[in-house]
Amino acid sequence: MNHVPTHSHREIELLDMVRRLGGSARSAELAKSLDVSEETVRRTIKALSKAGALERVRGGACLATSQNAPSFFRRISEYQEEKRAIASAVAGRVSDRMTLFLDVGSTTAFVAEELRKHLELTVVTNSIGVAQALAGHNGNRVHLLGGEMMGEERGTFGFVTENQARRFAFDMAILGANALSSRQGFLFLSASDASLANVVAACADRVLFALNSQKFNQTAPHCGPDPRAVDELVTDALPDSKITSKLHGWGIEVTLAK
Repeated sequence: MNHVPTHSHREIELLDMVRRLGGSARSAELAKSLDVSEETVRRTIKALSKAGALERVRGGACLATSQNAPSFFRRISEYQEEKRAIASAVAGRVSDRMTLFLDVGSTTAFVAEELRKHLELTVVTNSIGVAQALAGHNGNRVHLLGGEMMGEERGTFGFVTENQARRFAFDMAILGANALSSRQGFLFLSASDASLANVVAACADRVLFALNSQKFNQTAPHCGPDPRAVDELVTDALPDSKITSKLHGWGIEVTLAK
């Protein structure tokens, strides 16, 4: 006889709440929604993680990943230590009361967690997860851009999103990408991702890409902002000499996360 895993009433409630919140949630948000302590939520998440029903991420949980799971959840479960290090380094470049843009990238989700230590940020984002992490915390003001919701990415895209983004003046845009090419710069798998990145970069005083080193020398079909408009790359390992030379020529400072 096959063993079918069973969950307690508390575990079923928490799983249902994570699904209703879009597939991922912070522990504090789950505790408030379920009217229990954060410690109870953490214990329940731990049990569900062991059973394979949830995956623990920093500050919360997301539905267990699989080949059929939304791409965001697959990506956020990969190279977590590298992304945490990058996020910490990025947060060190942010000052209280800045106006920031954060995109839907998985590394950017870790950046949002690190930014919870800052005060009175104005954060503009097309990411549900970033908005959840920073809204109502430390005096932050969070603007979630409208537009067409793409469930795979847990974010909004398209004409409305881009038009709303143009109304802001960003001290810094914090972006991710799917690839970094020595020939074409920062590349995206999605045309809508690339288009929004171009719009946001044009509205920002400083453009920073947060990218793990596994994306170096990869390829993707859509070009992001002109590399000469990018100020800084924060990554976990130095790129090869060819990319390093190009980055220098484009005027991009490289910061190595520790």
